[in-house]
Amino acid sequence: MRNTAKITTAVLAAGALTLGLSACGSDKDSGSADPNATLIVAATPTPQGEILTYVKDHLAAKAGLKLEVKEFTDYVTPNTAVQQGEVDANYFQHQPYLDDFNKKNGTDIVAVPNATVHLEPLGLYAKSVKKLADLKQGATIALPNDTTNEARALKLLEANGLLRLKPAAGDGATPKDVASNPRNLKFKELEAAQLPRSLGDVDAAVINGNYALEAKLSPARDALVAESAKGNPYANFLAVKKGHEDDPRVTKLAKLLTSPEVKKFIADQYDGAVVAAF
Repeated sequence: MRNTAKITTAVLAAGALTLGLSACGSDKDSGSADPNATLIVAATPTPQGEILTYVKDHLAAKAGLKLEVKEFTDYVTPNTAVQQGEVDANYFQHQPYLDDFNKKNGTDIVAVPNATVHLEPLGLYAKSVKKLADLKQGATIALPNDTTNEARALKLLEANGLLRLKPAAGDGATPKDVASNPRNLKFKELEAAQLPRSLGDVDAAVINGNYALEAKLSPARDALVAESAKGNPYANFLAVKKGHEDDPRVTKLAKLLTSPEVKKFIADQYDGAVVAAF
């Protein structure tokens, strides 16, 4: 049983933005942080929350770190909570997503140096189709609707010959950037957390690794195609509000998250569905 507090409503995310990101929260910098205070970290449940809970239960006390994990089931609230000082750090995102979030929301959240932890391969899943060649003409494919993960999903489809994107399409690619679509695929854009539940309503869905794991789907076993880990820019890391990178508690957690013990935990726990990035 994980000793965590779970926040599941997107209302919190909307409320956080409404209150004004720059006007609220703690203005303390790293130098004024109490090294003995509990470090509160926001995370999505799987695998980030599980990895943090492993650290909390097995490594933190020996390192002199008091750690509390708060779980969120969306990709917005963990960042707004960090920005406002409701939590000290978060662990759920990759750099393209963070760059896009900061740009759109005027936030100043940064990656903690030397705290890149893991990669979750993105995969294409289907209920009734067992191999990619059987995906029918005109099939509907669900995609994550956040900017960077939608582009990432489209690039996965492109890499496997299902479509071709316009040459200028980058990390903000959407279905409008599809230049060639020989199977006449249709696309349904959904919040990432809804994608596993959509499998009964679409022909296939590109699902983020953490949500696939929560739905008992394995990229290695169940995906029609999945991302390669080699040279992949989408590894997840520990992040804080700018100016808090040198908080001694954050530094301790960064070392623990990239320890041999955590690498072994990831390998043993996830059987290739999550891979260490350090």
